[in-house]
Amino acid sequence: MTDIPLTPRPSTAQPVTPPPSAVPVTVRRGLGDDAAQGNFWQQIGGRPTFEKLVRRFYEGVRTDEVLWPMYPEGDLEGAIQRLTGFLEQYWGGPTTYSQERGHPRLRMRHMPFRVTPEARDHWLQHMRVAADELELAPLDDAMLWGYLDRAAQAMVNTFER
Repeated sequence: MTDIPLTPRPSTAQPVTPPPSAVPVTVRRGLGDDAAQGNFWQQIGGRPTFEKLVRRFYEGVRTDEVLWPMYPEGDLEGAIQRLTGFLEQYWGGPTTYSQERGHPRLRMRHMPFRVTPEARDHWLQHMRVAADELELAPLDDAMLWGYLDRAAQAMVNTFER
């Protein structure tokens, strides 16, 4: 057995240079940066995937008696683009949402609406249908769904019917 000294290397020592084949590992640093496990936005297909998710979601919302009154019928395309932009930015895509609208401030933006547990459940039902149609790999689906579920829970702002 060899003893390994636990003293720091002298400051005159040359830094260790990684081999040319070494790939640096990074952690999520902020908006649009890649995570250590890769960029989720790119991994699942980028904007087309998120737009498919959101458009399918809104197909369900349009027929929902609880949710539809909360959405501006005359600006449905605007709502689609805002949600798509927010989700793709959150998952590592372009930061267009924040550039155009500032910080997401989700709770504040949803305060004008009565988001009850019933509304949350309807939102999650339509989003589950949309997410299922993406046919993501199980781990990717779990990652996406975990966030959507937590976000929906956080938007509830009243328990009054």
